[in-house]
Amino acid sequence: MRINFYILFLLVFIACTKEQNTEKPDDNSGNDNTEIGKGSPGIVGTSGVATWDALSASEKNRIKKWNTLFLHQSVGQDLEEGCKANGFPWEYYGNGDKVNKGFMGGIFVDVGNIPNGNPYEKIRVFKEQILNSRDVVKIGVFKFGYADIDDNNYTQVQTAYKAMVDELKSKVNGFRMLHITPPLVYSVESYDGNAARMKVGQWMRSTLAATDVIFDLQALESDDGACQLNGVWRICSENRNTASDPSDVNGIDTSDGQGHIGKKAGQQISKALLMSIYNAGK
Repeated sequence: MRINFYILFLLVFIACTKEQNTEKPDDNSGNDNTEIGKGSPGIVGTSGVATWDALSASEKNRIKKWNTLFLHQSVGQDLEEGCKANGFPWEYYGNGDKVNKGFMGGIFVDVGNIPNGNPYEKIRVFKEQILNSRDVVKIGVFKFGYADIDDNNYTQVQTAYKAMVDELKSKVNGFRMLHITPPLVYSVESYDGNAARMKVGQWMRSTLAATDVIFDLQALESDDGACQLNGVWRICSENRNTASDPSDVNGIDTSDGQGHIGKKAGQQISKALLMSIYNAGK
């Protein structure tokens, strides 16, 4: 009789321990820690930093298993370094690789030999790389460089970009596109293009946020427009890669026509990028 009691006690103890060790996701979606969900479209801006910080570690870690491709150029490298500092490094992505290792990031000059200033070639190469991994990729993250957009081409760039997004969604089952508003430079002179980039950012927010996630890099760089001149937003001085906060990969900006992000600022801003990825697949 006493033996049966001890056996019953042991079984109950094991069951309770197993139940206590089972983690449930914060969003009550029923997903486990690696499963990708339907996502939640919308805009992630400055508040995304605190929202990311408030997530549990188990919820944050879910995104590491979602096959995600992030193609960019130099400012994107600053964001990659920021993600790494937050414990979310990107696996190097080269031309023709498969997007099957969770977070994978690459620069257009490596993947397609494309310098900044050629947005149409970037669009072409991004589409090719996503389609090459259509059987495994889940999330695509495309970032323009600040040299890609100006007053002369922004409407054509929008048209080409939207066509790419529509084609990828039609050809890749369950594909989610995460959009990034184009980065800003410090100069607000018309020839440096911030006004044109703001127009593309507004187009993304008004056209794409109903169905996709928008990472509003412009809002984070400019502190929601607090850093501006005559209505033209600029990257705030405290967010630039200056002598007090240089970038690990891009050093210190030497011209107001640049807009690289400092190391400390990148670690903060990249939290909103991570939150955007989470929203795309939660």
